[in-house]
Amino acid sequence: MADELKAKGNSAFSDGRYDEAIKFFTEAIGLAPSNHVLFSNRSAAYASLHKYQDALEDAKKVVSIKPDWPKGYSRLGAANVGLGKLDEAIAAFKQGLKFDPQNAALQSSLADVERAKARPASSSAPRGSPFGSMFSGPDFWAKLQTDPRTKALLTQPDFVAMMHDLQKDPDNIGKYMQDQRVMQALGVLLGINLQTGPGADDRSGYGGAAGNGMEKEGGSSSSPSSRSKPSWRPREPEPEPEPEPEPEPMETEEEKEKRENKAKALEEKNLGNEAYKKRDFDVAIAHYSKAIELDNEEIAYLTNRAAAYFEAGNVNGGDVCVILMPYVRTGNEYFKKSEFPDAIKHYTEALKRNPKDHRVYSNRAACYTKLGAFPEGLKDAEKCIELDPTFVKGYSRKGTVQFFMKEYDKALETYQTGLKYSENNQEMLDGIKRCVDKINQTNRGEVTPEEMKERQAKAMSDPEIQQILTDPVMRQVLQDFQENPSAAQQHTKNPMVMQKIQKLVAAGIVQVR
Repeated sequence: MADELKAKGNSAFSDGRYDEAIKFFTEAIGLAPSNHVLFSNRSAAYASLHKYQDALEDAKKVVSIKPDWPKGYSRLGAANVGLGKLDEAIAAFKQGLKFDPQNAALQSSLADVERAKARPASSSAPRGSPFGSMFSGPDFWAKLQTDPRTKALLTQPDFVAMMHDLQKDPDNIGKYMQDQRVMQALGVLLGINLQTGPGADDRSGYGGAAGNGMEKEGGSSSSPSSRSKPSWRPREPEPEPEPEPEPEPMETEEEKEKRENKAKALEEKNLGNEAYKKRDFDVAIAHYSKAIELDNEEIAYLTNRAAAYFEAGNVNGGDVCVILMPYVRTGNEYFKKSEFPDAIKHYTEALKRNPKDHRVYSNRAACYTKLGAFPEGLKDAEKCIELDPTFVKGYSRKGTVQFFMKEYDKALETYQTGLKYSENNQEMLDGIKRCVDKINQTNRGEVTPEEMKERQAKAMSDPEIQQILTDPVMRQVLQDFQENPSAAQQHTKNPMVMQKIQKLVAAGIVQVR
């Protein structure tokens, strides 16, 4: 029964039904309270709902039941990051790496948190963003008091407390993006009509033109006086993608011995590296040989010993040729078998020897994407494009990651750029179609209120969107689209303005109805 409930929970998780997943995992835990995987999966579901304290409690339970399981520390670190406890997150990731030093996900997470912790407070978003000055302006309270959309809100103590908090520190805007009252207040301060979700009343009273390329549903164009009205909808931050929870079998004695041998082999390799640096190659070879005896699956031990043989002048050493072993081919074999962590490991080794091979970055990006490690996949795809801007597959990798991150407007731009280098490339054309379909779904209102809320603050935290919305010229343009049809019609003749409008449409801020 517990396995059946876990399977149902995993299925719900994969479909984004996190509340339902939590319910199934909880029922399964009632039947199997010592199963660490159930707590791990429920922690992932809680984190996906931003319930980080609950995610933290489950992650603590995971590491208490199975203290040598690296993924438990990954969950623990992720929950602490969500709660803003960066020191605790760093400690968790480091603890996990003690049990699996080569774990790519833990290494990447640790590096990201350490960079975030080291970043000066003055450079962290959204400090210094265009929104900051709005909460400190001299007419801040006057605008809220005189606008009918926010006047009544000032009688609500919790809303007033949020406004005081934002006056004190505008950086806290991220905490309140999901509160529709805050979004209303932001619209008042911006001077535009920010609607707060599907079905919101349109009180702007304008009958204006949406402009060229912004047609009604059904695709038919109409006269300037009868075109549909865009509604301005902010969206919320996209949660960090969580890989699908995976079943974890009980560790057998054989598996335990193998894990312990791998740890011992790593120690031997480190001793070999120290000897190699001292140019004591015979000692280095001995340590590398011991590492190979303990773990004959790790190719790095072979290549290290090969290098030591070469430096020692033993050109006939038994495995000197291993130094030229095709890491990429090995990585490709693992990829075909869907063993993506092993594929990543070999692609990484290949990049150590040739850090300018754009194809390897492309392959590793595909692995990260398969594992749901989207930030890492995006970095590799961008590095691939940086090394060879004409390599079309790099744009395919980047566009795919952005699509899965629900950044459909950015993915669309990426695919369109790739199409410049391969006019009829089917991957680019298919990607463009997928993005356009998703953007049109939003424009037709074919998204749930929850999805709309998520998309709203996501856009509002995008620096490019912030710049458009706070640009005085664009703010006037938005007002004209709401209130002044004739002026709006003139704006449609300006390519720069329409490009920015289209950016808002693609990002889900503007809907054409």
